[in-house]
Amino acid sequence: MRIAVVHKDRCHSRKCGSECILYCPRVRTGDETILLDEEGKAFISEELCVGCGICVKKCPFEAIDIITLPEELEYPTHRYGPNSFVLYGMPAPIQGKVTGVLGANGIGKSTSVMILSGQLIPNMGFFDEEAKWESILKKYTGTELFEYLQLLSKGGVKVSVKPQYIDVIPKVFNGLVKDLLKTTDEREMLSHYVEKLSLTGILDQNIRLLSGGELQRVALTAALAREADFYFLDEVTPFLDIHQRMAAAQVIRELAEQKPIVLIEHDIAILDMLADTVHVAYGKPAVFGIITRPKGVRIGINQYLDGFLAEENVRIRDYPVTFEVRTHDEGAKKSQLMQIPVMSKKFDRFSLQVNGGDIRAGEVIGVVGANGIGKSTFAQLLAGAVKPDTGEMTDTVRISYKPQYVKTDSTDTVEFTLRQITKAFDSGRYQHDIIEPLSLEPILQSPLSTLSGGELQRVSIAVCLSRDADLYVLDEPSAHLDVEQRMKLTKVFRQRIEGKEAAVLVIDHDIYVIDIISERLLVFEGTPGVEGRATGPFDMREGMNRFLKELNVTFRRDKSGRPRINKPGSFLDREQIGKGEYYYQDPDE
Repeated sequence: MRIAVVHKDRCHSRKCGSECILYCPRVRTGDETILLDEEGKAFISEELCVGCGICVKKCPFEAIDIITLPEELEYPTHRYGPNSFVLYGMPAPIQGKVTGVLGANGIGKSTSVMILSGQLIPNMGFFDEEAKWESILKKYTGTELFEYLQLLSKGGVKVSVKPQYIDVIPKVFNGLVKDLLKTTDEREMLSHYVEKLSLTGILDQNIRLLSGGELQRVALTAALAREADFYFLDEVTPFLDIHQRMAAAQVIRELAEQKPIVLIEHDIAILDMLADTVHVAYGKPAVFGIITRPKGVRIGINQYLDGFLAEENVRIRDYPVTFEVRTHDEGAKKSQLMQIPVMSKKFDRFSLQVNGGDIRAGEVIGVVGANGIGKSTFAQLLAGAVKPDTGEMTDTVRISYKPQYVKTDSTDTVEFTLRQITKAFDSGRYQHDIIEPLSLEPILQSPLSTLSGGELQRVSIAVCLSRDADLYVLDEPSAHLDVEQRMKLTKVFRQRIEGKEAAVLVIDHDIYVIDIISERLLVFEGTPGVEGRATGPFDMREGMNRFLKELNVTFRRDKSGRPRINKPGSFLDREQIGKGEYYYQDPDE
């Protein structure tokens, strides 16, 4: 089975001279393998295409993908049209269970939820025919999805969706938080969720004044409070700290005892703790997506991290994601890049004390702490965006800063924006170190104002790392990035400071990201919203134990070294607390 996909938003035949047609060997023999449609966009005949890939290489805008699939994938779940995205498989909602989906963005989860909610009838790849439920149910007989699709075919399935990008909420609703939530309280559970997710203090605030973490908790509350037959939750953790993520997991788990829930989540630690089964989604974003049959959570996540799906006999990545137990400070011999000064900053209701410390050349420092405890203020102090009340930055280091929330209305293209920042854009090293690992090539000609949250995040990371600087400070770079993109951050950061007298400081709440990228930790302690203290940097073992002790959360490690959250109050949780080992200990036997 060969599929050809043309990304019409990137196809500019007038600019390139239709090189896909010019160089196609089948066109040269007289076949109409590639034509231009009425809009001047390329159309490729999958029946005539021989899969040589010349058009893919010749297209200057990366607008074409030619993919050869295994024979067993001959019958897709849904395809939108000729030369369009195609989906194989779907997650299976199960009563009383949380079904997790682990995979890249753009792999078909939106298509899945449209099908599972009854908004879209799967056409089995026959996009030029009217889809009929009789043939669909026949294909799914004997599968995990049969009962659900049978119910769906009769109509009346109501779905509650928590969207991925929560920044759209203030655009469609202008008013107080309590007024928005009252419209969703169909299960009379609003007061319960408000208490569990700590929303009491913001009920009288305007929705447009909320932080990302507050808006995330409001969106989750609104989705869970509705009465529905099926709940679809798309990324519940961005901008939430570990304590808030645990609270969110608790209320989701409560609802799952009554209703089927499908959860798309890129924080593997939370997905591991929350899901009952996991579907692995793989393929090529915006081209095709394959969603596997359900797997055991531990097995599915470990296979995904290893890059090889044993049951499917498919390698989805050419390298494994590994976790190292770093118990000693291996960077002690590195030269000091700068000294973090002792500083303080006081606001009307919050005060921050920075105890000072050192940053070494060539290292990546992770910054951890609860929300509202001063991490972003600290980053702004370093960057000079906020002036301290006491102390000052005395080192003459150049600092490049990526803020926590990234928004823009600019119509400049991605390429134009990056070229304005760096003269090295056309160099092989810049393309290898920045453009390729951040997957920016397909969106270089896209205006910034048209980018999704994940795309804009990747561009903002590139903007930060493209500046000539000694210290790169990035606030929550993992937000809205999928698992694959998060794992590539390690490579991006390392390559940027390799061979340079420079360092990277990363503020993030994803424990996996912090574990993989960091050599040392800066830990923020105190009372959120009242006072914060920046301590460290510490080596990984001391820093993580100090951080998690304050939150009273413990992690164990399995044989692969992967961190896994212990259930609060469990035997392992109590045992590790007794030993003072909240994070680093021997893997499970």
